Amino acid sequence: MWREAGSLSKISAGFIAVLVGYSSSAVIIFQAAEAVGATPAQISSWLWALGVGMGVTSIGLSLYYKNPILTAWSTPGAALMVTSLAGLSVNQAIGAFLVSSLLITLCGVAGWMDKLIRIMPQSVASAMLAGILLQFGLGLFQAMQTQLSLILIMLLVFVVVKPFAPRYIILLTLLVGIGMSFQFDLLKLDALELQLAMPVWTTPEFSLASVIGVALPLFVVTMASQNMPGVAALHGNGYRPPISPLITSTGLIGVIMAPFGGFAFNLSAITAAICMGKEADPNPATRYWAAVWGGVFYFITGLLGATVVGLFSAFPKELVLAIAGLALLGTIANSLTAALAKTEDREVAVITFLVTASGFSVLGIGSAFWGLLLGFIIHWWNGHRTAAVVKRANTNCSKAP
Repeated sequence: MWREAGSLSKISAGFIAVLVGYSSSAVIIFQAAEAVGATPAQISSWLWALGVGMGVTSIGLSLYYKNPILTAWSTPGAALMVTSLAGLSVNQAIGAFLVSSLLITLCGVAGWMDKLIRIMPQSVASAMLAGILLQFGLGLFQAMQTQLSLILIMLLVFVVVKPFAPRYIILLTLLVGIGMSFQFDLLKLDALELQLAMPVWTTPEFSLASVIGVALPLFVVTMASQNMPGVAALHGNGYRPPISPLITSTGLIGVIMAPFGGFAFNLSAITAAICMGKEADPNPATRYWAAVWGGVFYFITGLLGATVVGLFSAFPKELVLAIAGLALLGTIANSLTAALAKTEDREVAVITFLVTASGFSVLGIGSAFWGLLLGFIIHWWNGHRTAAVVKRANTNCSKAP
């Protein structure tokens, strides 16, 4: 077992997943906390709560279900809070976090997500996942605009070395990228300072404004823009754990961690996909160890708080974009293959893919939800229309002499 658990490919996949998660959106957490006037100690507590909460759920759920289940904070939710928390106190913000997590827990206990998943076409779900991940594939090449030499060297290593060491290619590419970043003087290590995070209890306060203006939108955004893509990532890679217990678990950890700043926990799609690819482990049955390692790194980041965020921020953004794009190439290809597998579903899959990839937002809800909703409606309408045509044809045949 420990040989399966401790392979470098799984450890590096878990590390890269956490690296991508923190480096891409940790700054939004600071902005959201500052919007309610949180003290430095409280901000550190928020990072502690998020890291520990994601670590516990990722490790526990992955080991229990033997599936690569990685959780995350709600990035769209954090972005929503940057503006919606203005005018509220820290205590009111914590109260809103608690209400939102209670609603997520209720959603899991009631089994609403399971019911929706059972009627969702695989082609539509896979197209949505491909649309979500497309930006990361494009980011690999967009990074060339500012760091052409760095990205070309990383891409060359990936293409040349992968046939000989597919299990370790992401780790090797990352190490080469870090080495070249040091060579090009792109690492910003001067501001690093070792500092342990400590949990700070904040008593929740509840108000109509915080519930309507923060809690309900945070719940909707987390479920629509985070949990739905997270389920699609699992199904798109062939994993079918029971969804209701997963949603319930993320809701309950949110209830526990809310007083310390854990604003929302959900199933991960983008970072989890890094742990679900062949580069993490050629054997799908043991890839869950990559998510377990991701949980370990999450836990460590929670304990170290701002220090780890500073470490991840020390890497040039081009390096993060490149390693994320390379790590997700296989998942993007698999998602597109599944989305376009059935000829009759290709048009609706392409529409779902394009809407999701567009990145537009309506009512504070991201394009992943709208792509999924539109794809489902069109798929249902096509099926309804086909059934009606068949029914008319059968009726005409029965009336024929």
